[in-house]
Amino acid sequence: MSKAKKQVFSAVKAAKANARERVGQPPPERILPDPKQKRAIKEKHRQTLADLINRTGEEQ
Repeated sequence: MSKAKKQVFSAVKAAKANARERVGQPPPERILPDPKQKRAIKEKHRQTLADLINRTGEEQ
């Protein structure tokens, strides 16, 4: 059996571990929805000519 590899000290890992102990875990990252993508998803089908005529007739 080979010897276990020695852990090399990392100042960054030590600082992060210390901060986690004091403050706690950071909240998980939230993804904000893209407004351009949302607009593109809304309209799945173009309106037909008959739908447009009926809609304009109802408004008058």
